[in-house]
Amino acid sequence: MTSSLKISNLVKKFGGLVATDNLSFVVKEGQSVGLIGPNGAGKTTVFAQIMGEHRQTSGSIELFGREISNDTTPERIRRGVSRTYQVPRPFSDMSVLENIRVGLMPNNLWQMIASKPRREKETELALSVGFLESDLEKTPGELSMGDLRKLEMARTIATGTKVMLLDEVFAGLTVAEIAQITQVIQKMRKDGMTFLIVSHDLKALEPLIDHVIAINHGSKIAEGGFNEVMNDADVRSSYLGVV
Repeated sequence: MTSSLKISNLVKKFGGLVATDNLSFVVKEGQSVGLIGPNGAGKTTVFAQIMGEHRQTSGSIELFGREISNDTTPERIRRGVSRTYQVPRPFSDMSVLENIRVGLMPNNLWQMIASKPRREKETELALSVGFLESDLEKTPGELSMGDLRKLEMARTIATGTKVMLLDEVFAGLTVAEIAQITQVIQKMRKDGMTFLIVSHDLKALEPLIDHVIAINHGSKIAEGGFNEVMNDADVRSSYLGVV
């Protein structure tokens, strides 16, 4: 497998605070990788740097072999990487379909001419992540947390992303909602999507991933298969609180 995302010697400093400390890892095409660590380990900061929301102090970020470290966030999205957020960020006065429409906005006139009718595509995406027909005209204030997570994913898919960064996608969900989101992720994996997933819910994360990267204080402390990383002494000490 070729690499979809390559992080090399990434450093991010906020004044005297080192949030990311010489971090390197690779996510291969079609792979699903878990990024774990205790609160404050720097996981969300890594996502923010990949998306260009925070510019790294040093180091490089490559997407499909191309350096994107100096690209704007919209440029990175157009090149095939996008993310969800720990706290969903829908447009509160728009319906489910209208929220998805934002991600489907074409970049040029030719795309607009060649594309399917918008409502057809919006509906197709909404149903693909598990929405019911009766949900499509609802606004975010009428949705459960599970549906808000699905809306975040649908909006991300709508951008045409090939690499999806999921930030605490299971947070605040019921057991039934976790099962629904898991099915959506598994289906997208079969369709070729690449994932980097941050989650504190290790039970939900385990069946979805091929590989785990554990970080603490912005540094990588372990990498490998799920059981291998969970049994690592540094991970057990810093993340799980046991020796």
